[in-house]
Amino acid sequence: MATPSHHQNPTPSTKKKKTHKNPEANFLYELNSCSKSKDLKAAISLYDSALSNNTRLNQSHFNTLLYLCSTFATDPDSKDLALRYGFRVFDHMMALNIHPNEASITSIARLSAAKGDGDYAFEMVKKLGDYQVSPRLRTYEPALFCFCQKLEAEKAYEVEEDIDKMGLSLEEPQIAALLKLSADTWRGERVYNYLHKLRRSVRWVSEETCKVLEDWFCCKASEIGSDVGSVKEAILRNGGGWHGLGWIGEGKWVVKKGNVEPNGRCCCCGEQLDCVDIDDVETEKFALSVAGLALEREVKANFREFQDWLEKNADYEAIVDGANIGLYQQNFAEGGFSVLQLDAVIKEMYTRSGNKWPLVILHNKRVRALLENPSHRKLVEEWMANGVLYTTPHGSNDDWYWLYATVKLRCLLVTNDEMRDHIFELLGSSFFLKWKERHQVRYTFLKGALKLQMPPAYSIVIQESEKGSWHVPIVCESDEESLRSWLCITRPGGCEDEGKTGSTMETCEIVNVLCCKSSENRNNEKCDDKTTSMTGKRKERSP
Repeated sequence: MATPSHHQNPTPSTKKKKTHKNPEANFLYELNSCSKSKDLKAAISLYDSALSNNTRLNQSHFNTLLYLCSTFATDPDSKDLALRYGFRVFDHMMALNIHPNEASITSIARLSAAKGDGDYAFEMVKKLGDYQVSPRLRTYEPALFCFCQKLEAEKAYEVEEDIDKMGLSLEEPQIAALLKLSADTWRGERVYNYLHKLRRSVRWVSEETCKVLEDWFCCKASEIGSDVGSVKEAILRNGGGWHGLGWIGEGKWVVKKGNVEPNGRCCCCGEQLDCVDIDDVETEKFALSVAGLALEREVKANFREFQDWLEKNADYEAIVDGANIGLYQQNFAEGGFSVLQLDAVIKEMYTRSGNKWPLVILHNKRVRALLENPSHRKLVEEWMANGVLYTTPHGSNDDWYWLYATVKLRCLLVTNDEMRDHIFELLGSSFFLKWKERHQVRYTFLKGALKLQMPPAYSIVIQESEKGSWHVPIVCESDEESLRSWLCITRPGGCEDEGKTGSTMETCEIVNVLCCKSSENRNNEKCDDKTTSMTGKRKERSP
């Protein structure tokens, strides 16, 4: 009879107990624990023990140690220890011919900057190319911030140029640092350029960046100013909200903090803010992108016919997505295509645009069905007689037609379509959200009554006016835009309400100016919350 074997297969738990990590794995595990608990001294002790035991070290070991050292390099109590061991660890890594990666270089750059050596930090970043590794924005930050702090302007600008060459984009912290550096070294033209970089990069600024701007305009910009021609044309060409031609006007700046009314009027200076559009170049690129994609997906002859027709009929101020409106809330048993809903939108847009008919894009199959219905025929024929309808051919996608028409004619688009699929496909869609905000009109029907949500009266972005003033939105925790503070920066006499409230430049005091005050003051200072009924085309909008 067979006897039971004493060499049975071990259970999973038995396997686990018999498995021992090698020294290198144990070292990394313990190092990672130190990294998680932010225990620099324990990590250094482990490193010294590993050296004593001749533990074979790899890139992960060195990177974890470098990261911990760089983290403590700005801590006054641990700085000396972090710097001493940080550079020692890096030298050891290089001596073993272990190639650094982006994380390694970022850590050693941070250590160098903490020591005040921006040159070495930048030198390390440039050496990444030797290892076929691309730097990230964080890799450049230590050198950039170090040069900015030490007011070494030319070196900081060199770092910025290298960032640009690598195809990386500056974010608010880096732009604010360069702006402050330029202000502190009296480089007014640079300040102006960084203000525009800030405008392109963020919708609103942090409190820290706001303070940098206040300091510049209050104390250091009083001698800058010159008149520039063709400002209005530049603003229109750029889509509103900025001209980019340099400082406008002369004299000291007046700096205030205040709110903006729902209609876009600044409560500090009375100036009307713009609803900012994409510029002429972006618009043309956008139109070409839409047309190119449409010609790939549609029958070319059909879409080209529409393009030609649009060239001859370019006076429309609003495009209507007919299918989107006609099928709105029709998902019930008796639901179908609502001609009454579409007609309500057509008539409302006609009234708002000063008796100009909108263009409705609708598939020919849908139009044919409506004409065959006796109860709808007369209304549809009326639309056709007024030049309201463009019927898209069999097999076409309406979306390409109404999107192209809106972009090409730079007019409004009535639809609730979020156009997410278009964002995914379109080239250069980084400006798509700005375009949508400026052009899309949303709608609802409450108990059969139409309510349109027009584009906002103004854009919550940094704005530069024709008069040379600046309006800068500041970060706000509330979702209520009326509570957002703005930095209002003007020159004396530049705006209609200038001088009513606020501080003079000699004091550099920033005074908050509110639109809507306590109830007892509202009779004297009303907030007009009535927004513009019809935005219209850009060419007819005042900058």
